Amino acid sequence: MVTKFFENKAPKEVEVLDTTLRDGAQARGINFDLQAKIRIALELDRVGVHFIEAGWPGSNPKDELFFREIKKYELTNSEIVAFTSTRRKGFKASSDPLLQKALDADTKWITVFGKSWDLHVRDVLKTTLEENLDMIYDTIRFFKENGRMVIFDAEHFFDGFKENKEYALQVLKTAEEAGADRIVLADTNGGSLPHEVYAIVREVGEHVKKPLGVHMHNDSGCAVANTLMGVLAGAQHVHVTVNGIGERTGNADLCVVVPDLELKMGVKALKNPEGLKMLRHLSKMVYDLAGLTPNPYQPYVGDNAFAHKAGVHVDAVLKNPRAYEHVPPESVGNERKLAISELSGAANLIGWAKRELGIVISKNDVALRRALKRIKELENKGYSFDNAFASALLILLEEMGLRGRPFKLEEWKVVSEGAEEGSRSWGVVKLSNAEVHMEAAEGVGPVETIDKALRKALDKLAPEASHVKLIDYRVHLPKASKHTESDVRVEITFTDGKEFWTTTAVSRNIIEASVRAILDGIEYYLIKKKLMLLKGSNEEAPTLLRG
Repeated sequence: MVTKFFENKAPKEVEVLDTTLRDGAQARGINFDLQAKIRIALELDRVGVHFIEAGWPGSNPKDELFFREIKKYELTNSEIVAFTSTRRKGFKASSDPLLQKALDADTKWITVFGKSWDLHVRDVLKTTLEENLDMIYDTIRFFKENGRMVIFDAEHFFDGFKENKEYALQVLKTAEEAGADRIVLADTNGGSLPHEVYAIVREVGEHVKKPLGVHMHNDSGCAVANTLMGVLAGAQHVHVTVNGIGERTGNADLCVVVPDLELKMGVKALKNPEGLKMLRHLSKMVYDLAGLTPNPYQPYVGDNAFAHKAGVHVDAVLKNPRAYEHVPPESVGNERKLAISELSGAANLIGWAKRELGIVISKNDVALRRALKRIKELENKGYSFDNAFASALLILLEEMGLRGRPFKLEEWKVVSEGAEEGSRSWGVVKLSNAEVHMEAAEGVGPVETIDKALRKALDKLAPEASHVKLIDYRVHLPKASKHTESDVRVEITFTDGKEFWTTTAVSRNIIEASVRAILDGIEYYLIKKKLMLLKGSNEEAPTLLRG
């Protein structure tokens, strides 16, 4: 409910631009590799954000490579956005190499940031207010004349508006006259408060005709609140990062802003109607790829967001969840955690089976209970299935009698050799079904070598496995052990160009764990493909998978 002091001017729908891969990646201690950036982009597309601001072409080779690599994937919901600054003073837009790099990224949309605070123009750019306006106009016109859609990001807008309203508004009008398609007001220092944001966005809306957006930082702890107040004042476009990662104290958190908009304010924020249910998985994945420990107290998606201790709360929430839960946990892909065995986990596995494989299973199914017991035993041995849902689903399928292993690994061997110019590995694997197939391969490391040998053998046993690519490989030391003889946990992520999935395995032998995770990843793909064919033919799953 909105009080009489804040008239609700919120639109029915907003655009979400996620800048995890650009602004989020500028956070101290975070350095996403190329594979991580691809994986995050694919998941953001799956969730259903409108724009993915992926990096600054020309600032580093990795971002330029990303813009080339992402074209190999088919995105269904999101537009990839390149980020750049206005032309430099003394340059023509057409001759500024940084702007040319942004064009070379070959994206439909480009974000251009420009100064809107006179302090920055004078003291940082060291130029005149008039020249800054020319830089903004020339840059936007350059991109528009080259067929691009432009998001103008007015850096430090709220500080600039408070100190020199006339100039800050003149910056926006210049961008609009140049052809900018979106005008974004940035609280770059993060010092604004919600009531200020509401008033300023309302006033700006009276001067600017193009859709307004807001980009909020969290230095005063108000990034989420400021984003919501911006929408309440009429903003139609919001900038966020997953888990709120970003420079200094971070940005507005996608995992809070989006459910607040959709579940609390009735504003549609995602193109995928099922995207909300994927938020917890997205959050955990980004924490993992960033090398950060998840915040258990994070709203909506944190481990403790729907956790209840034994006693009055548990008794009440079992009678009526609304007694202690502001939204259903499953609405954001989370789960209720109670001091009662097996109430959590079951719902998660049931949800995964339905969402990923189209299998409906009862919470009272004996096979489900057996699978949960096995999963719990494996977790006690160092496994983690938070990201590796494919491994958990394979266990469930096995307990249901539906796994129907398409091949068996008879044996494998790998030899590695190091030299000053680099290391090489040679490996051999033996796979069987009705026949035995042995193949050898050479690679730069043992994991790549075994993967190559497996692919060669599978070309004969299951040719469709050639569509599966290994895109991410991670090693974890369970229980923070640093001993060389300790168990290691391997997580491997795969894609077929449209979807991606992760498997996991634990062993004292890192190669053995890797082999098992690779085989599970390929097997999961083959089983899922059969299930999709089955869905179209209306046959019974046990018949197809066992056959």
